[in-house]
Amino acid sequence: MKTNYIYETRMEVRDYECDIQGIVNNANYLHYTEHTRHRFINSLGVSFSKLHDKGVDPVVARMSLEYKTPLKCDDEFISRLGLRKQGIRYIFTHDLFRASDERLSFHAEVSLVVLTNGKLGESKDYDEAFAPFLKENE
Repeated sequence: MKTNYIYETRMEVRDYECDIQGIVNNANYLHYTEHTRHRFINSLGVSFSKLHDKGVDPVVARMSLEYKTPLKCDDEFISRLGLRKQGIRYIFTHDLFRASDERLSFHAEVSLVVLTNGKLGESKDYDEAFAPFLKENE
């Protein structure tokens, strides 16, 4: 399935993110994807802290991860994001590309759900923010 990217940002691998083999430690890819989601949501004018104060909290429900071409210290990479909705889940597609040659380094599907005052359900706030990008998939 081809991803329709709706957002992208550039980042650089820092030396402390690498393991003894000189490649990015697997857990750091998750930090990159989370940072991309946060930048995207911030670009929409959505404040996590304000929504949290209202009792609205998005939480990760599921992740599917594929490691492809390793990133190394000082590599610049492009993080691209896609979004779709299935039921009450927002599904983010994350693809990280090494900037020097556009090789896919990492692919993830991350499903988020929203808890409102601790209860799982629909989120008017996120539905409105994501409306220009959502395509309901059943």
